[in-house]
Amino acid sequence: MTGTRSGREVREVRKVALASLVGTSIEWYDFYIYGLAAVTVFAPQFFPQVSSLTGTLAAFATFAVGFVARPIGGVVFGHLGDRIGRKATLVTTLVTMGAATTLIGVLPTYAAVGALAPVLLVVLRLVQGFAVGGEWGGAVLISVEHAPESKRGFYGSFPQLGVPIGLIASNAIFLVLAAALPRDAFGSWGWRIPFLLSALLVLVGLWVRLRIEESSEFVAARRTGSSMALPLASVLRHHFPQVLCGIAMFTGITGIGYMAATYVIQYGTSALGLPRAPLIAIVLVVAVLEVPLILWVSAGADRWGLSRTIVVGSVATAVVAAAFLPLLASGSLLLIALAVAGARWASAPMWGPSAALAAECYPTGIRYSGASVGYQLGSIVGGALAPIFTTLLLASPLGMPGAAAYLVVITVLSGIGALAADRLVRRAGSRDPAPAPA
Repeated sequence: MTGTRSGREVREVRKVALASLVGTSIEWYDFYIYGLAAVTVFAPQFFPQVSSLTGTLAAFATFAVGFVARPIGGVVFGHLGDRIGRKATLVTTLVTMGAATTLIGVLPTYAAVGALAPVLLVVLRLVQGFAVGGEWGGAVLISVEHAPESKRGFYGSFPQLGVPIGLIASNAIFLVLAAALPRDAFGSWGWRIPFLLSALLVLVGLWVRLRIEESSEFVAARRTGSSMALPLASVLRHHFPQVLCGIAMFTGITGIGYMAATYVIQYGTSALGLPRAPLIAIVLVVAVLEVPLILWVSAGADRWGLSRTIVVGSVATAVVAAAFLPLLASGSLLLIALAVAGARWASAPMWGPSAALAAECYPTGIRYSGASVGYQLGSIVGGALAPIFTTLLLASPLGMPGAAAYLVVITVLSGIGALAADRLVRRAGSRDPAPAPA
């Protein structure tokens, strides 16, 4: 991907970036509407026989189940992506996610089928997690591998934009429905509408993704026989330090991200008694402004250095993380907006360039598997557990200081992971040949 690029190649790079953006936006819309439903309606609809705190924790637990399935999806789809190609795998993940999300929209509640309702909810959440586990790695790689060397940070950020755009779309539809429907109607059937809309969105995503070309780097790797029979085995045997770096890097990024996207709504409504609509509006507006910020810092990261940009974001986010919960506990919508904006905007320098850095850690033939496993395991340690650990710490003798310290630690961990990953890339070279098959 060096030298002068033809107009056709430039158009293909942009088309691939757009396809990655559209697909990941749809997948994260699906993933986030579950999170919003978990903090607004799932506790009474699927766990009505327990206390309010237990019901909230149970709803968060079903949310976390999706994260548990993500590494499995990363392994399975990573294997397929490294063996049969990025494009075919991404089409499969999109269809799988859309089917699971649509089925959640027609699930019977506890009142209708008893204990079977939460069981079915958990199963479909597992399928969601399985699909999104394979989505991220493929979307990132097909963008990065099509991009010129000097712009991999920028083009690698396009699938990353799917997170705030999915957040915007999910919060917008919930905000509209909450305003248009009476509270009882929204709680009984209105919450199903966002899940059913996923079927239409998937059709759009498929139309876009089926029109792109396979990554030329993957085609070349397959032609030269450098793809692995068992990519994950090669990753764990020869690149395990890179996996650990990925886990560390994405722990803080996803942890603070989900705290500022979903936990803030649950805490504001249940602990502070605030109305849901202004909290959702805060998250929505912050996410809208986050999109151009991610693009800007990602383009800059190509000049400043990927790991250096992530470290700056890590330090900034750690400062915000120390104040996040006290600002949230104030009960002031203005201070809550400041907390959400600070957390998501400060972490933009981590989130945008992290995709390209994760891709650089591995040779082409095992890149899908390696990048996916590191990211998905980090999302469990951070994104899945952060709301649960924070809830438990706030209820423990450690209280607010302990919970705030926990958020600071995981964000600092991201910077450490990025520095270590950069050192490994410099030592081995991002274009090193894949090791012998495991």
